[in-house]
Amino acid sequence: MKYKYIEGEITSDVMFEAYGKTPQEVFENAAEAMFETICIKIKVKPKRSVKVHVEGKNLKDLFYNWLQELIGLIDIEEMFFSKFNITKISETSLDAEIYGEDITPNKGETVVKAVTYFGFDLRKEKGKYIGTATLDI
Repeated sequence: MKYKYIEGEITSDVMFEAYGKTPQEVFENAAEAMFETICIKIKVKPKRSVKVHVEGKNLKDLFYNWLQELIGLIDIEEMFFSKFNITKISETSLDAEIYGEDITPNKGETVVKAVTYFGFDLRKEKGKYIGTATLDI
């Protein structure tokens, strides 16, 4: 399982957990979970790519900044994204190429304003990474 939505924690926001064997995998899976909320991801084709560079004070901060950057890129690039490929990651920075296509009304789902700190976490447990995020909708 790449991710799951957490029901019942809060009613006005969307919360999910993403999983991965590596930081790269959990970051990519969290991006997928977030864009399942934002758009009908199956309808978004990887027609165009955008290069992304994100920095943070540590891995948890980097995780938060990654998700926030992706939300910002929706408006900047006027695109929905469906494929996320992190090409390089360290404790404090990452480089990625993300793929998607121009925003169209028939592909939109829920407007996500931001990632909140409520329940936000990134941890390693039993050999896998678990990232928890709450989306302000």
